[in-house]
Amino acid sequence: MGTTDSNLADALRTAPVEPGSAALGELVAAIAAGALARDRGEAGTRDAIALVRAARLGVFRVPKAEGGGGATLVQLFELVLDLAEADSNIPHILRNHFAFVEKALRARHVEPYPRWIARVHDGELFGLGASELGTQHVGDGDGNTRLEPSGENHRLTGTKYYSTGNLYADNVIVNAKTPDGRFVAARVSVRQPGVDVRDDWDGIGQRETASGTTVFEGAEVAGDDVLVLADDVKVAHQATFAQLYLTTIVAGIVRRVAKDAVALVQRRERNYYHAVAQRPAEDPLLQEAVGELQGAAFVAEAAVLNAAAVLGAAFDSAIAGQPDEALFVEAARRAAKAKVVIDPLALQSAARLFDVGGASAAKQSAQLDRHWRNIRTIASHNPGLYKARALGNHAINGVALPSAAFF
Repeated sequence: MGTTDSNLADALRTAPVEPGSAALGELVAAIAAGALARDRGEAGTRDAIALVRAARLGVFRVPKAEGGGGATLVQLFELVLDLAEADSNIPHILRNHFAFVEKALRARHVEPYPRWIARVHDGELFGLGASELGTQHVGDGDGNTRLEPSGENHRLTGTKYYSTGNLYADNVIVNAKTPDGRFVAARVSVRQPGVDVRDDWDGIGQRETASGTTVFEGAEVAGDDVLVLADDVKVAHQATFAQLYLTTIVAGIVRRVAKDAVALVQRRERNYYHAVAQRPAEDPLLQEAVGELQGAAFVAEAAVLNAAAVLGAAFDSAIAGQPDEALFVEAARRAAKAKVVIDPLALQSAARLFDVGGASAAKQSAQLDRHWRNIRTIASHNPGLYKARALGNHAINGVALPSAAFF
């Protein structure tokens, strides 16, 4: 970590970063400043995560009375927008942590959540081991990872993929099956024996998220670090948070595209001999293109925050002990609607950026291709055509929306 980052990290350690604070703005600015260097492989992503740790961003949603940032759910999604605009890899790395915290806030009365959330208070970050290659039905919760008794404890064996953020986390919550067929979640430390987080992600985008493989080879799991999923707290459409979070990252990238378009036109001095204005900044065609990008960024942001507001109300009802299923269903519907519009709009915007930038925008040194690559990668986590079909079937025939993972 450089001297400047070290000084900022020291300043951030004084208290948890709160919504709207100057410290939060400084954190986002510092992450933005190193984004291009990280994308080129010239700077370490761990340095950015070190700033996140120093700011205790992991407790952003924890109530102030408990030493957290006290953010509402909408304020969390506003933060995701800001971080995604700065560097889309960083909020993606943190997605599983924030999803875990949301679950823990609703399940304080269920063991072992109180012990797990205590680790969050201590500054630890959580990752996830859920997806596996080779399963026929993606998202059905089944898999080949096994948790077997070993004295008073257990041993965890299996391989998880799409392990976004695990390389930078302290703990991983792993979905597994016991010999008697029960589905469980088990906590392991990233750095304990038998846990191998491999930085083998080779996606075209989100290259710094380490979304590759996590292998468990007889990793020891304490007896009180196992949650039988049948005993877990459940709400309707539990995957809405994680899915809306990804769409919010895409919306943040569109905001970055819109700002980059302004900077590109402002820097250009030359224009084509057959253009309608000598200076690019005075060219009405370029002005129109930039205006369209501004509109795209506005609509994308408005859509995700609209869905986040409903999801926040749903979560509040669950935390109060009376989950409002209608709110959860509406949040899932709005999150799905946002995705099916924002994903193609974002890809179109990332391509449109090259129309306003001219040939020099295609230089590798400009790194403007990262926006399209990152959007395409995030959007592919959950193909929008399936969501669109479900929305249409619901609207026409009243068929309920899917309620498991990936919706």
